[in-house]
Amino acid sequence: MEIIQSQKAKAKLFKELHHRGKILVLPNIWDPLGAALLQNLGYPAIATASASVAFTNGYDDGEHIPFKDVLMLLSKITASVDLPVTADIESGYSRTQTDLQKNIELLLGTGIVGINFEDYDKQTESLFPLEVQCERIGLIRKISEAFDVPLFINARTDVYLRGKVFITEEEKLSETIRRGKAYIEAGADGVFAPAMKIKDDLEKLIAALKCPVNVIALPGIPDIKSLQQIGVARLSLGPGFLKVAIKAMKDLAIKLKNHEGLDEVLENDITTTELRNLVLKK
Repeated sequence: MEIIQSQKAKAKLFKELHHRGKILVLPNIWDPLGAALLQNLGYPAIATASASVAFTNGYDDGEHIPFKDVLMLLSKITASVDLPVTADIESGYSRTQTDLQKNIELLLGTGIVGINFEDYDKQTESLFPLEVQCERIGLIRKISEAFDVPLFINARTDVYLRGKVFITEEEKLSETIRRGKAYIEAGADGVFAPAMKIKDDLEKLIAALKCPVNVIALPGIPDIKSLQQIGVARLSLGPGFLKVAIKAMKDLAIKLKNHEGLDEVLENDITTTELRNLVLKK
């Protein structure tokens, strides 16, 4: 695997990964060990999930974890791998343009090369007005250009997830297309539409936006082969990867509580040496 040291070079590679005609599958992680594992398995990039980062550090999702803790964790993750790292930063942990600028500068300082940036306002519990979100995306683009790092802005729109005023599937699709086009015009590189599941609508979105479209693994979405066929550029797991890990721990813990399952611990083919080698990049 080629080792890329430059943050700028990693950013260029990460953008390219969205344009290779092959769906980019990213099992979102929450710590350096998970990042090292994915690198060792041959994944081309690393992505975090805000929910997984929050839950594993004792906080609820929704920007409840202190931003300084997010920065520290992202710095550790980027240092643990030689791959591009993209971070889920929710709405940017900011209410003002000044705070957003400061936070994006600090995020770029951690070494990340991409962000998920959502249009949901946690204060009003509604979507940001279109023009406001476009201004925010435009500011992020200007900052990334000033840092000479072509940050991949994955513009997340929560029309399907939290757009309460949009009732029908037609209204949701129309508003997602409207916002997606505006976000790309404002400086975003791709559009992320969580909870969008209908295959025909995804095809219409991809055709209308002509940019990388990201979906998240939720019940009801097409399988990976179908997503690939219709041109979805990126598949995220969100907290799904963490849920799988926690289920495995929960199932074993229940067995051990009942004085069963010891063989699963003793016969586990993941060794301490393997974990150490992941940390040491061996």
